[in-house]
Amino acid sequence: MKKVFPKNFTPYFENDSTILVNGDSFEILKKIKSKSVNCIFADPPYFLSNDGFTNSGGKQVSVNKGDWDKSLTTAEKHKFNRNWIKKCKRVLTDDGTIWISGTLHSIYSIGMALEQEGFKIINNITWQKLNPPPNLARRSFTHSTETVLWAKKDIKNNKHFFNYDLMREINNGKQMKDVWSGPLTSPKEKKFGKHPTQKPLYLLERLLLASTKEMQLILDPFMGSGTTAVACKKLNRNFIGIEKESEFVELAKNRIINTNTEFNLF
Repeated sequence: MKKVFPKNFTPYFENDSTILVNGDSFEILKKIKSKSVNCIFADPPYFLSNDGFTNSGGKQVSVNKGDWDKSLTTAEKHKFNRNWIKKCKRVLTDDGTIWISGTLHSIYSIGMALEQEGFKIINNITWQKLNPPPNLARRSFTHSTETVLWAKKDIKNNKHFFNYDLMREINNGKQMKDVWSGPLTSPKEKKFGKHPTQKPLYLLERLLLASTKEMQLILDPFMGSGTTAVACKKLNRNFIGIEKESEFVELAKNRIINTNTEFNLF
């Protein structure tokens, strides 16, 4: 695992299969060995912290999540997305794939950035939330979906791994479609602390089972609470996570240390 970093590199946390790094992804990605990562999952900032309000538990609360999520102009946001995607491309193997989650506020920029940086989009997964928070303003439809783009390097005759048979088995013997339905993150997954954009474990388990093999190396450049790390531990994958906020790196570490090896798919 440590071979992907320089010899003098010291992570925040490390064991046989996991490395957690507390730092800026733009800087840490430069230190990772080229073409050493088999798959990437990223849930980058949506840049929604604009002093507005949103709904949480049926109550009106501030939309502000932290300095890492402060609003940017359209041009600034797109520049940010192209920059980190370009850096991720360097560390990804030629036959590897990248998954990126986002809402309408960011996903269109991400889709364009992927193509501009030499990726080909494989699928556009729509994650339908079965229990979304209500729309308190009543001026639009309730926001109940997020998009997860799945892409590979746009190289001639480039073949990526897809566990078609397992996905069909999970889907009761039928071809799995690109709309996945399930609940929001359960309270038990927030036992060691909360992150404002935490994804449910079942979502990460499914995409990793679909696109990776055991013992392969997975990278999450915006790790947050460490859901990708937990999924990797359960599914016997190696993992590198990068997170700028120290409180979330500590949260991720605690989740990993206390994770068993059982998993469930919706």
